[in-house]
Amino acid sequence: MAHLSGTDRSQMLLPPEVMDDYVGPDNPVRFIDGFIDGLDLQSSGFIRVEPNLTGRPGYDPADLLKLYLYGYLKRVRSSRRLEAETHRNIEVT
Repeated sequence: MAHLSGTDRSQMLLPPEVMDDYVGPDNPVRFIDGFIDGLDLQSSGFIRVEPNLTGRPGYDPADLLKLYLYGYLKRVRSSRRLEAETHRNIEVT
């Protein structure tokens, strides 16, 4: 069973645009995305990198780390405010 993952940034939307077009090339989320994707989270000490075989799948630890770093850079420390950012701000999705 795999982790729950976020929306693919290259996925086509109903209009003929790609979500990736809404985020500028110099936006910090591009650095966060590339940096976290390059890390080996299991050797870094993350314990739930491999999903459990039973039960509902959890969120991917890489996605949660990306969201945490985004909140740190944007000075959003509350988990409720981070959740609101995921609904409001296209660069977080």
